[in-house]
Amino acid sequence: MGKNIVQKIFEAHRVYGDTTPGSTIGLNVDQVYTQDATGTMAWLEFEAIGIDRVKVPLAVSYVDHNMLQSNFMNADDHRFLQTAAAKFGAYFSKPGNGICHQVHLERFAAPGEIALGTDSHTPTGGGMGMIAIGVGGLEAATVMAGAPFEITMPKVVQVKLTGKLQRPWITAMDVILTLLKMLTVKGGVGKIMEYGGPGVKDMNVTERATITNMGAELGATTSIFPSDKKTLAFLKAEGREGDWVELKADKGAEYAEVIVLDLNTIEPMIAQPHSPDNVVPIREIAGKKVDQVCIGSCTNSSYEAMRAVASVLKGHTVSEGVNLLINPGSKQVYEMLARKGLTADMIAAGARILEASCGPCIGMGAAPGTGHVSIRSYNRNFHGRSGTKEAFVYLTNPIACAAMAVKGEIIDPRDAGLHIDKIKEPEKFLINDNLIIPPKADTSDVQVIKGPNIKEVPVKEQLRDSIEAEVLLKLDNNITTDDIMPAGSKVLPFRSNIPAISEFVFENIDKTFSSRAQAAKANGGSIVVGGENYGQGSSREHAALAPMFLGLQAVIAKSFARIHRTNLINFGILPLVFKAEEDYEKIGKNDRLIIKNVPDTLKGDQTFTVENLTKGYTFKAASNLNDRERELLLKGGLLPYTKNR
Repeated sequence: MGKNIVQKIFEAHRVYGDTTPGSTIGLNVDQVYTQDATGTMAWLEFEAIGIDRVKVPLAVSYVDHNMLQSNFMNADDHRFLQTAAAKFGAYFSKPGNGICHQVHLERFAAPGEIALGTDSHTPTGGGMGMIAIGVGGLEAATVMAGAPFEITMPKVVQVKLTGKLQRPWITAMDVILTLLKMLTVKGGVGKIMEYGGPGVKDMNVTERATITNMGAELGATTSIFPSDKKTLAFLKAEGREGDWVELKADKGAEYAEVIVLDLNTIEPMIAQPHSPDNVVPIREIAGKKVDQVCIGSCTNSSYEAMRAVASVLKGHTVSEGVNLLINPGSKQVYEMLARKGLTADMIAAGARILEASCGPCIGMGAAPGTGHVSIRSYNRNFHGRSGTKEAFVYLTNPIACAAMAVKGEIIDPRDAGLHIDKIKEPEKFLINDNLIIPPKADTSDVQVIKGPNIKEVPVKEQLRDSIEAEVLLKLDNNITTDDIMPAGSKVLPFRSNIPAISEFVFENIDKTFSSRAQAAKANGGSIVVGGENYGQGSSREHAALAPMFLGLQAVIAKSFARIHRTNLINFGILPLVFKAEEDYEKIGKNDRLIIKNVPDTLKGDQTFTVENLTKGYTFKAASNLNDRERELLLKGGLLPYTKNR
């Protein structure tokens, strides 16, 4: 029987378990990288484990999220990250070097390897032919400390691409938006999307990376392309051809499912507010006035994408009602654009050029105005993520973004009457790694520097015999980690200060949650009830860590997003799934629940009897944990489990 690409990589890295879908498998990891919004906590957790030096072959600490320095906090965090990287043996990518996923693709990603990143868009590396998975910071810390990465083996789905994209106005972004329209934000849950078919050969690495990046919005564990001549060409242009290996599925490789997508049929697409899967062809909503356009982010900020945008803007002026902002993905991209005079074309058209960072995507600056329409080449348009709850954010390809900035309205770029150059992949990229600091061999004189905003990692007590607590919130389907723990310039600087950041938990849904949770903490803590796909979106472990600090004992939901479920377990919060969905309808906010014999039930069949003390009935909920996950919860979470082994 032939093997698919995922099986080949997993089997080459297997420590224990097997690749049967649903089974537990432990994997050796080649690379771990963090970014500053999650990295401060990840490196604090690594320090708390007590290991002197990272035990993975490659670790990188990036700074790309918390770039606004309106006070000391972000600057202090960056100094902490630089000194922690120096102390513990990681590369450090300085502020200004670029967005972690773009830089990692350029300088470190390698086909056939496994990478973990403390960001949900780590699967960008799948465009290089590697398994790249987003995880919480504590998971990354334990792997850097030498533990295998354990995962429930996902199903492998082949996305078979046929035909060719009808360039130049249709891009890889339209491919993934089409898939999101077909499959929804829940369509990839429990799956790895493996791309194949004749249409793959027509896409370069950065186009493939756009697709794997936004595979996170499908809920997929990760996405991956083959490693072929296109991969070799990219690595050669980056001066890293020695990292290339060919990687393809065998003839007769088996998949849980095969999805066929004809690239010839794809047209310019757009995701409407407030979800990446609310997708329609652009032509269906053409004519709507546009107030803001943002081009870049880790999804569409490659040199080729930016060069195409510059060619569309050249000789034109941004519409008088539009504010255009552009953030190139990396210093490499930025410098190449500058040396070609392309940033001058953007500036001349009226664009505001931002630094190479996440910026507006994470609500870090450039928030839209009240009621404004913002068109973005980014990956998420969740309600309020932009920094303005009353804004309407749309997602589309970067060339369409440029056309809309010039025309001042939503328009199919094919109908805009604008010129675009034919863009070729560079034969050689500009290599200037002067903002990447390599690991030090001797760290004896390195001191880790912590500013006053950096607090120690809180640790939960061991799991209680009985949980009796109030339901503080009952929530709908597809609650995001942005809903649970908001991003933006107001909140992000507190990522290394859990007591401070906990004041913002569920702020966009219920501003009283934090104070009510603090009050309930002395009376057994709290429970949250959710619908389907609870915790979708970002990998931010703060969406579990801060609620744990506030006394959250359990979340009972119809289903969970993968990373958030893992983060709940890692911080000692019991994730339960309703056995009968009608019980979700019965339960109410402020109901008081009791769950008895928690440790014994965890060790047994994991079917819990939950008593609603307020309404006088019982219902069943299950935890569905593997052996390691049970142990983590019994110990109070991953940190005490790791330290006490």
